[in-house]
Amino acid sequence: MAAVDKKLFRLDGKVQHYAWGGYTYIPELLGIPKQQEPSAEYWMGAHPSAPATIHLNGETTTLDQLIKQSPAAIVGQQVWDRFGELPYLFKILDVKDMLSIQVHPTKAEAEKGFARENEAGIPLKAANRNYKDANHKPEIMVALSEFWLLHGFLPEAKLQSILETVPEFASLKGVFEKDGYYGLYKTVMEMPQEQVNTMLRPLADRILPAYLAGQLAKSDPAFWAGRAIANDPQGLERLDRGIFSIYFFNIVQTQPGDAVFQDAGIPHAYLEGQNAELMANSDNVLRGGLTPKHIDVQELLKHTRFEAVHPHIMTGEPAADPAEKIYHSPAPDFVVSSITLHPGITYTHTSKAAEIMLVLNGNTTITGSDTLELQKGQAVFVCSGETYKMTGNALVFKATVPVS
Repeated sequence: MAAVDKKLFRLDGKVQHYAWGGYTYIPELLGIPKQQEPSAEYWMGAHPSAPATIHLNGETTTLDQLIKQSPAAIVGQQVWDRFGELPYLFKILDVKDMLSIQVHPTKAEAEKGFARENEAGIPLKAANRNYKDANHKPEIMVALSEFWLLHGFLPEAKLQSILETVPEFASLKGVFEKDGYYGLYKTVMEMPQEQVNTMLRPLADRILPAYLAGQLAKSDPAFWAGRAIANDPQGLERLDRGIFSIYFFNIVQTQPGDAVFQDAGIPHAYLEGQNAELMANSDNVLRGGLTPKHIDVQELLKHTRFEAVHPHIMTGEPAADPAEKIYHSPAPDFVVSSITLHPGITYTHTSKAAEIMLVLNGNTTITGSDTLELQKGQAVFVCSGETYKMTGNALVFKATVPVS
């Protein structure tokens, strides 16, 4: 695509087909036929493994290629000077089955781990690779439906109660009292598989019938443990040590419009529902269970924050324009907001950094250096320095970088 003077482009993301995804939500959002395989994630960004497609005047290119034409002008000088790339990846997720329990490293630790694995000659796509890049991966999710997740260790009194009331965990009570969160988690994560089976088999035999009979509430860890066992091809023969985490972590329920921020070191897992997720442009994941993928226990223990977490659910704060609601977080890489348009309302804005906007519901017209009519499931890319107006009747989610 030749260099252009426009700063407003139609954007098509990439659907990712992971086994845990649903079959209907993302195809219905995008207005495309249902696929044979699950549609788990819809990526909108410049990540080299699945860059979005940009449309202009009948031609197409990828977002990473567009940015290369004039990086500082497109993403914003301040953003380019700090990050040297579009620093975020914007996604829609449809979680049908639980994701792996995971932790993300800090920026400094990601740089060290990436360099260490490169020096060791571990191929970038190797199954036993921990660090795919040198970046951290903080992330924020905004629920688009009722959404359930695991988020951080339970406060001490609640975890103590779990160890006292779940009979199979009786032998772990003294470990927690003596060695705290770290000692408890290290014990179950390093426990030989035979011992995991011995400890969890009576639990599985007790909860699985209740789960299959629909007798458990989703606020009960037994519900998610029952689902993990029922969905595991190895079932009762090789019980997943991730089941301990289901009991040790906060189970968080969110409603549409609620947001949760996951910082480096906070163990978490998505359980069920749909969300919009915005994260740093990274693929570094250290896994702790509920997955057939690579688990490096020592690396996981090194980067997990062993502390009580009191989940903070954000509902968004008013922006300068009353149509917009912003979800602030400590991450310098990104900020997400929602824009609610009604007839007679005009949202006017000048972008200070590159923006990606997706229409979740309704229809809108965006007018700047081009005029684009957008409907549900359609997205745009806005270069830095673009002044535009939006009208219509729609819910729009926007990803950008917080710059002053």
